Amino acid sequence: MDAKSFRKELRKNQTSAENSFWNLVRANKFLNLKFRRQHTVDKYTVDFHCPRLNLIIELDGSVHQNLGQSLYDEQRDSCLKAKGYHLIRLDNDAVLNYPEVVLEYLKEIIEEGKLLR
Repeated sequence: MDAKSFRKELRKNQTSAENSFWNLVRANKFLNLKFRRQHTVDKYTVDFHCPRLNLIIELDGSVHQNLGQSLYDEQRDSCLKAKGYHLIRLDNDAVLNYPEVVLEYLKEIIEEGKLLR
């Protein structure tokens, strides 16, 4: 399967947290920012990418607590940060149960971190 087909399949089979987050940010709803979902950045497919801010948002479920997965995540995060990307990891449960809190948290990081240009 090529990368484009893989991304399309991921979008079609997104988790409930990914679907919920996408509904919060799609169509420039959040701070008038454009987000792409299941987007290829460098050699990785990331959950959400905001090109304007060089921001990557990853939603993590229980699989990310697995030692092998957490080591892979650390390596991947280091690689992306070294290339100038800002990376934020959010817990699936927080996105599903406290969406307003998650958006406020992101807004603070973006505004206080001076990511908005």
